[in-house]
Amino acid sequence: MVLALDVLTTAAILFIVTAGLMVIFGVMKIVNFAHGALLTMGAYASFVVTQLKLDPWIGLPLALVVGVAVGMLVEQVIVRPLYKRPLDAILATWGLGIVIGQLIVMAFGREVQFVETPLKGAISVAGVEYSAYRLLLVPIAAGLCLLLTALLSGTRFGVKTRAVIMNEDLARGLGIHSGRIRFITFSLGAALGSLAGALMTPLSSVEPNMGLAYLINAFMLVMVAGYSMVSLLATCLVFGACQVLVSTFVSPVLGGLTIAVLAAFTLRIRPQGFSHG
Repeated sequence: MVLALDVLTTAAILFIVTAGLMVIFGVMKIVNFAHGALLTMGAYASFVVTQLKLDPWIGLPLALVVGVAVGMLVEQVIVRPLYKRPLDAILATWGLGIVIGQLIVMAFGREVQFVETPLKGAISVAGVEYSAYRLLLVPIAAGLCLLLTALLSGTRFGVKTRAVIMNEDLARGLGIHSGRIRFITFSLGAALGSLAGALMTPLSSVEPNMGLAYLINAFMLVMVAGYSMVSLLATCLVFGACQVLVSTFVSPVLGGLTIAVLAAFTLRIRPQGFSHG
């Protein structure tokens, strides 16, 4: 039972961490390598809330606000001029991630910090005591998947977004403001990245490079999943299960490498990943 719960919660964590990266990649075909730094910023937003002795739940909306603000600024100043040069955009976001990391070090130092958990204690599931906070991440991930799928499939914004993905010139000819779509998408992706950081902090320590470990797995999952949120959730479930099994029965070190190895193997067999597009 503990193993099943580990698989579910690991998949939920992977999805929460990857959703923001997926939103940006799906629409803009740009891999936002500053995603790890945005995650770290969300974590430090939670840390500030803990330092101020406020309710830990306040860390979540604060992280969203920080993510949106930084996303809007980065899109306008750094990413917008590089849409036609995706490789340069990748390098620019990588550099930006390093700069944000250094600014965090200047502001908070290199020390490992800890954040108060908003939901303490354990819940009994089928006679097994399990972390209440880890279990909470499962419905959060499922809700996030439903919301993002509804946004990208069932709204005017979603229709316009798909038009920009398929043929930007034609979309522009139909009067769709592709620049605005990209601006909103990047800001949403950045907000989700920052929110993920705040959601992860009760499970791990907070330090300036914490986002990097998450970034590598998130990048691999996005490459495999393609453009669909449901496909991403399924990929997180399968890869998360493999990671938990390897960590439990073989070694935690190999468990950490499982997703990267599986992703490389999958892309070797199916270079387009599981994408239907």
